[in-house]
Amino acid sequence: MNWSRVRDAICYVLFVVSLTSVVQWLAPDSGLMAQPAAEEPTVNLGCTRDGQAPPPLPTLVQEMREAILAASRSGDIEDLRTVLDWNEPKPHIGKEATEDPIAYWKKISADGAGREILAVLAEILECGYTALPLGSDIENNLVFIWPGIAEADLSKLTPQQEVWLYRLVSPAEAKDMIEAKRWKWWRLAIGADGTWHTFHKAE
Repeated sequence: MNWSRVRDAICYVLFVVSLTSVVQWLAPDSGLMAQPAAEEPTVNLGCTRDGQAPPPLPTLVQEMREAILAASRSGDIEDLRTVLDWNEPKPHIGKEATEDPIAYWKKISADGAGREILAVLAEILECGYTALPLGSDIENNLVFIWPGIAEADLSKLTPQQEVWLYRLVSPAEAKDMIEAKRWKWWRLAIGADGTWHTFHKAE
């Protein structure tokens, strides 16, 4: 008997068995293959003035948006103080200049504690946004606006945008704005560098 051939045959069989085991171990239904990373959640997009989708949110803008949302969902408007401290100067909040936006928002809030304002912030930041070239930095001048329909042609809203509009205002208010072709509700702006620029109600 040729022991050399027997040894080679045994080695070949062992190799095939081992290879088959590896393939089965890595099979899709084995549960052992590396799973693809889950996609990051996306933000509903509004439309720019030319009808095109706006660019994705820069990291700093996304961080500021998430910080405002987190404070809004807490139910305590005082949680916005930390977010405001990130800004210098404070965001423009309306005709009444004030060094304490929190006190101002409590004052104008229907409940007296600012929870109405928190609800508004949460609602508009969960709607679509748009981006306008308004910043002073030529290379990074985009300013991101919520809700995106605040800059849209209100007489030409898409069905999705109309849903956003009715989420934000009453049917009577929506009809009034569409007829006036002008946004008359709350609007928030964050610069590409993450600066919270404005949050006020359009006059």
